[in-house]
Amino acid sequence: MSDSPPVITDLKDYVLTIRLNRPKANAFNLEMIDMVRDALKQAGRDAQVRCVVLTGSGRVFSAGQDVKDFSTTDGDRSFRQHLQRTYNPLILQIRRLEKPVIVAVNGAVAGAALGIALACDLRIASEEARFVVGFLGIGLGMDSAVSLLLPTLIGLGRATEHAFTNEPISAQDALAWGLVNRLAPADMLQQEATDWAAEIAGGPVRAMGLAKRDLNKAVLSNLEQVLDYEAHNQDIAGRGEEHKEGVQAFLEKRPPQYV
Repeated sequence: MSDSPPVITDLKDYVLTIRLNRPKANAFNLEMIDMVRDALKQAGRDAQVRCVVLTGSGRVFSAGQDVKDFSTTDGDRSFRQHLQRTYNPLILQIRRLEKPVIVAVNGAVAGAALGIALACDLRIASEEARFVVGFLGIGLGMDSAVSLLLPTLIGLGRATEHAFTNEPISAQDALAWGLVNRLAPADMLQQEATDWAAEIAGGPVRAMGLAKRDLNKAVLSNLEQVLDYEAHNQDIAGRGEEHKEGVQAFLEKRPPQYV
């Protein structure tokens, strides 16, 4: 087990880099979520931060919520309360931060982490990145605004197909469909993301914040309501037999048997 913190931050040349660092899949737990939120809060307050880059360590951006947490529940856990405590405020915080947020997707991304990546303003991905909706793989609906952000970017038909089948979206398709803005070779991703962030940080960041308000109003005005409705439905799914079977199959490394 690494002694490094689960989130590493670095401020250089007006760019704050927030790096997920929880081997091996950078799966989120409560500590990691709180640390990302604290870093974003600091970014909002610090005039030395003019752009934020969110990325991951290793070869995976993030597998989303740590599924092992689900194995400890007895069925009385409230998914609604969990989302209201964790991902819902994090997604809103990203959208309400009036500074540019770039996500550098260094590898596979799934579940709630996909929602976090989609909530960022701009996306650059490794040519080896894969985007997986993930939720239905463990018998859940969607949350973390994936139900809104994914079809907004790639269309309802594609979003529905990849939600239902859980098939990964390749980096190349992600670029062609508008899911990401740019691709980079894996070994050049961090440098290209940093260079892009530095370029943006040299622009009119205050005006960018106002433009972000405009985009939120025009395209994502119902974001908060969608997050709340997702949490409601996730509570229903989380108490169902499909979710129990999905988690058990994941832990046992076998295909789930849904009846």
